[in-house]
Amino acid sequence: MAKITLDNLAHSYLPNPSGEDDYALKELNHDWQDGEAYALLGSSGCGKSTLLNIISGLLHPSQGRILFDGQDVTHQATAERNIAQVFQFPVVYDTMTVRENLAFPLKNRRMPADEIRRLVQKVGHMIGMEAQLDRKARGLTADAKQKISLGRGMVREDVNALLFDEPLTVIDPHMKWELRTQLKKLHHDFGHTMIYVTHDQTEALTFADKVVVMYDGRVVQIGTPQELFERPAHTFVGYFIGSPGMNVFDAEISGSEARIGEARIALPASYATAGGKTQLGVRPEFIRLAEGGDGIPAKILRIEDVGRHKIIRLDVAGREINATLPEGTPVPAGTDRITFDPEGINVYENDWRVAPKGQREAA
Repeated sequence: MAKITLDNLAHSYLPNPSGEDDYALKELNHDWQDGEAYALLGSSGCGKSTLLNIISGLLHPSQGRILFDGQDVTHQATAERNIAQVFQFPVVYDTMTVRENLAFPLKNRRMPADEIRRLVQKVGHMIGMEAQLDRKARGLTADAKQKISLGRGMVREDVNALLFDEPLTVIDPHMKWELRTQLKKLHHDFGHTMIYVTHDQTEALTFADKVVVMYDGRVVQIGTPQELFERPAHTFVGYFIGSPGMNVFDAEISGSEARIGEARIALPASYATAGGKTQLGVRPEFIRLAEGGDGIPAKILRIEDVGRHKIIRLDVAGREINATLPEGTPVPAGTDRITFDPEGINVYENDWRVAPKGQREAA
């Protein structure tokens, strides 16, 4: 297990980068604590796999350092870093049995035979392949082979970190849930430092202690699922986390009041902005439907009942926004306005969250 420090880290795939836009991974300075489980979450091309490959040693950064427990490992080979990595697509030895595949990294470390048997049996049970341990990997399905890859990553108990690069892509949905549960249990039992790359918010939020949200090569927020939901530090976080994601409204901000079109919105606190593009972010759960009176003009486009709640799709000034209602709550028949719950309003300038006056924005 190791504390992982990213010190002035950045990477460009170009030989002579001339500006920030040339960097696939923009400058990072972060400490990832020993024994915590992190998820790197973001859309395709945001830099999460680049960062994972730098941590593992498969890629050398253009600038900066990687430290494990304060030791600079930037120039160390992958094998010297004592990490285990599981990739998106299965990497197995077809001519070996499942048992031999799982035992392979342990034999390379010259572990005692009885300890190898114990660990292989344990991991075989965890991945649901006890009955297939003596079967050749050749001919197994893609998801079975990926379970072997996962097992081989999990079989070592002495690693500095376990790295997972979208490992459940080829796994069927039910098994995804089972394997995520097993990974959580592994983390709870052994306290490995784990980093899990995914573009799936459900995987990230159910797996990790802390979620690292990346956008355009930059880490825009690190936080617990609750922090990401309640206080998105960037409009992308609000949009990407949640289903549906956060609604964003262009707004003029003046102290404790905002104006959206002709409607005036009371804010829960006073805000100071610096003249950039200002917006309000409001999750669907905090939008209220109204008939007449104050509020922002809105028109219901359609209603989608998804079981636990209803999603109300509305037109607001030519843009589609979303509200939700608990199952069993009727939709007001004459809805022509929306209002916001004050506690659900976040203020943004140039896409970054603005803290109320007198408060410091969390890192």
